[in-house]
Amino acid sequence: MQNFSREILKIKDLRVQYPLSNEWMLKGVNLTIEKNQRLALIGSSGSGKSTIAKALLQLLPEDSLCKGEILFEGENLIQLKEEGMQKIRGKNIGLVFQDPMTRLNPLMTIGQQIIDTLQAHYPQKNFAWFRHRAEELLSRVGIHVSRFRAYPHELSGGMRQRVGIALAISLNPLLVVADEPTTSLDVVLADQMMSELSKLCKEIGAALLLITHDLALAARWCSHIAIVNKGEIVEDGLTKNILSSPSSLIGKRLLKAAKKRELSHPNLSINKKVILEVNNLRCWHQGRGWPWNANWIKSVQDVSFSLHENEILGVIGVSGCGKSTLCRALLGLHSIRGGEVKLLGEDLLNMPKTSKRVAMKSIQMVFQDPFASLNPQMTVGEAIADPILIHNIMPHVYAKEKVRELLSQVGLIPIDTFQNRLPKELSGGQQQRVSIARALALNPKVLICDESVSMLDPEIQLDILKLLTSLQKKLGLGILFITHDLYLAQGFCQRVIVLDKGLIIEQGNGKELFQMPQTFLSKKLADACPKLLLSD
Repeated sequence: MQNFSREILKIKDLRVQYPLSNEWMLKGVNLTIEKNQRLALIGSSGSGKSTIAKALLQLLPEDSLCKGEILFEGENLIQLKEEGMQKIRGKNIGLVFQDPMTRLNPLMTIGQQIIDTLQAHYPQKNFAWFRHRAEELLSRVGIHVSRFRAYPHELSGGMRQRVGIALAISLNPLLVVADEPTTSLDVVLADQMMSELSKLCKEIGAALLLITHDLALAARWCSHIAIVNKGEIVEDGLTKNILSSPSSLIGKRLLKAAKKRELSHPNLSINKKVILEVNNLRCWHQGRGWPWNANWIKSVQDVSFSLHENEILGVIGVSGCGKSTLCRALLGLHSIRGGEVKLLGEDLLNMPKTSKRVAMKSIQMVFQDPFASLNPQMTVGEAIADPILIHNIMPHVYAKEKVRELLSQVGLIPIDTFQNRLPKELSGGQQQRVSIARALALNPKVLICDESVSMLDPEIQLDILKLLTSLQKKLGLGILFITHDLYLAQGFCQRVIVLDKGLIIEQGNGKELFQMPQTFLSKKLADACPKLLLSD
């Protein structure tokens, strides 16, 4: 009989120091993972949880100091040379990255990338076996075999992450390290992917190390939790024990933040002015096929809605439902096949180019990944001033004062401390505040927030939501809040619309829609939302 309780990973007094730093990022981490165990590593941004994963796989930056022991199946990985680690990565330890594009080669089809991984470890197998196994893996993570020859850029973010998970499980590893694997996925797909990873652990006796900031997600899928704070494990044990009575201060704070994600808004007054009106909007694009046999992909079909002054309108849906296409269309970044878009009563689609450029200043965007949306070589002050100078709104000297005003508005105080920093010198929450300040630089009437808090830990997420709420009330903004998290939207948004295959299938009050969904997809979205079912 197999022994499922034996240790496969034991980390002893792990210390890590990055190059050009005088401080230890990890300060004596001790952690044990047993075969078939599902352990969640929880912590705020900058706590050191991702550094533990990098140290485990020996993927730390060159010239980093790594001391202590990382015993995998009794072998100290710190002492292995790169050749030895290459045999362990993938084969014995699978890794699911937060950003799947860091794993995928943009010049190779997804099918070939899986085959390459298999060929590297099973050179004795033939091509028919490789092809069959690759198709099986894609099918297992919900990708149809017809996409075998697709390139990464032809897939949605959620589909790319599914390919990343297929690569991680392709060699049946003993341990799967999943570093924020569901950040870019909708809740339904995230639920499916975590279910698949959990099933894998059960089938082959693999352990799962889930690195996440989402306490509710960890509670749903992991039997054990370890909390990281300032480079140390401050608490670990059974999930039910930690959630019912956390002993550490950071554990109590994370639990409190997770339970307070739900914000409440007063009902919208019907007398509020309509600032954005969308009527029968259609966005189609041509898929692969012969010119005389066009394969039209109807990303957005006859979508109609209005956004009022001082309103937060949630747009919910799974990956590929048309949310991102809708955003790009409203910003003028995607061609529109038909319909009407009115901004402050003016028809944007029939405006002269010069007038439209002026009008479009009133619609601005806050992106999902704040770091990717900022120029890494521009200081915070330069990034915020950039749109002001591009549109010649005011001279450079006055733009500097405007930047200081915006930094204060988004809570980046003291101003002198932040305005000369580069994006890499900021935390994720600070980077998102800079993105919001830049979006407000042109005094918009409509703010489109595209998954703008999904990459943040619960405490910072709550801070950003509170900031958006205060700015909305102060500036009279209409906010279009794009998200896959119905649980979050039902408290944060006054109204919610649900998209599926480019169509609005349900809309109404967020709380009512969450508690009593009328369509199958809405019910699926509500059921898939990770939530802490605990009493206060």
